[in-house]
Amino acid sequence: MRILVVGGSGLIGAHVVDVLRERGHATTTVARTAQPGVDHLLDVGSASIEQLRPLLAGHDGVVYATRTDEQRPLPKPIYPQFRRDNVEPVVRLFTAAHLEGLTRGVVMGSYYTYFDRRHPQWRLAERHTYIRCRVEQAREGRAAAGPDLPVAVLELPFVFGRSGDRLPNWAGPLHRWARSRTPLVAPTGGSAAASARSVAAITVDALEQASGADIPVADENLTWHDMLGRIAEAVGRPRRVGRLPTGAAKAALRLGGAAQGLGGKESGINPTHLADLLLAELFVEPTTGRSLDSALRETFPG
Repeated sequence: MRILVVGGSGLIGAHVVDVLRERGHATTTVARTAQPGVDHLLDVGSASIEQLRPLLAGHDGVVYATRTDEQRPLPKPIYPQFRRDNVEPVVRLFTAAHLEGLTRGVVMGSYYTYFDRRHPQWRLAERHTYIRCRVEQAREGRAAAGPDLPVAVLELPFVFGRSGDRLPNWAGPLHRWARSRTPLVAPTGGSAAASARSVAAITVDALEQASGADIPVADENLTWHDMLGRIAEAVGRPRRVGRLPTGAAKAALRLGGAAQGLGGKESGINPTHLADLLLAELFVEPTTGRSLDSALRETFPG
């Protein structure tokens, strides 16, 4: 196959390119900024269908591996901006892919859509603009692709790993905290997690199978307590992780939400309701059974 990887310079995109090439497939990469390994410079987020068609021509499939910072506070109302960032580029991309006759695609999504399906009583899409836009991204992207271009949506949790100097955007603060002398504390709850390499392998599986499924991805499920403990061990400062009282965690998050509101801002994950997610066990049946140890060491070197 020949596959176009949008966001091929990012952490996940770079691993997808590696796995595709290892399996004998040809790749083309596109990104917004010039970096080693990028074949085409284009801001797909604002590109028109007419600009995208020649980029997609001659390819069998496309991977959309860009992301938006869901915690970024923006002036209210934020829905139009999040829709412009998350939904509309995917609709234009898969409209162009359909017109060029591509036969398979993958979108890097979020595991919040998995929990939105499983727990409608949590009202996630209603309460969180980011999750609402992820739901719309999958639905409208597939509608634009049509029945002859199946689009798999990988529902991703925390992703660990490294590709060159590319790391998860949240790794820096956690690395500094784990290496400091500040006590480590964690609330109840936890999350599924996966390595970038595992995500890439599952992406290529989906392309080879021309899958159009929703695919929750996980290597392991970790409580926040266990995650912080393993990060501290990876950086060479193993120590006990204390318990953050549930009441204190809820109060801090609600205070953050109130402060945002007073400032006329919102974020994609609403801090007022973030405690409901943070203190839950956002666990997914492991997809791979692989250990996260090597990805943790890559992300948080000693």
